[in-house]
Order: sequence, then structure tokens, then C-alpha cells
Amino acid sequence: QVQLVESGGGLVQPGGSLRLSCAASGFTFSNYAMSWYRQAPGKERELVAKITSAGIILNYADSVKGRFTISRDNVKNTVYLQMNNLKPADTAVYYCNAVFFRTTYWGQGTQVTVSS
Repeated sequence: QVQLVESGGGLVQPGGSLRLSCAASGFTFSNYAMSWYRQAPGKERELVAKITSAGIILNYADSVKGRFTISRDNVKNTVYLQMNNLKPADTAVYYCNAVFFRTTYWGQGTQVTVSS
């Protein structure tokens, strides 16, 4: 059974930090490129960051460059998103995504709220 389970979301003040984790199971994690997406209320889901199966970072959304860092651990089957200097505009549900050729999996999402 394929699972992507996100954790680490929550409420944080502007300027604060959070570290999201996405634990994968049920498939060969090391074969898959991993991404973080987010969706704010009333907006389309957008790509935040993407990392290849080998750990090469492909891209970040312009709005998070210099503040967010994606990484992965192919032993722990986990992908991370370190988020620093958070802004209210970062408030969204964050989703983990796995892709290998035409196969894609999604997690259920974790809520991140940035507010004072």
C-alpha cells in the first residue's frame, strides 16, 4: 500500500521556521523524484520545490528561494522541506508528491499557517 504521510505543519509567527517531513512507504522511494506543492485558499496548487531521485535540487518557486530548502534521505524514505523566515503568504496546505515516469503519488497534505 502506497503512502505519503506529511507532518510538521502548524501555526507559526511571521519570521519563524518549520520543517516539514514526508514519509514514504509502499514503493521504491529512491527511484522517485520528490516535490513539495502548496495550495492556498482560493488558489491553484503550485510547485514549491523539487528534488531528483539522486538528490539534485531541480527548482524552487521564486517566492521561496533563499528561504526554503528541500532535501531527502533515501535510507529513511523521507523528503523534507525546511522553511525559514516564513511569511503570511506562505500559509497553505503543503503536499508531498512522488513521480517516476507516468506514476505519481500524493500525500494528504499538512496545514501551515503563518500568522501573528
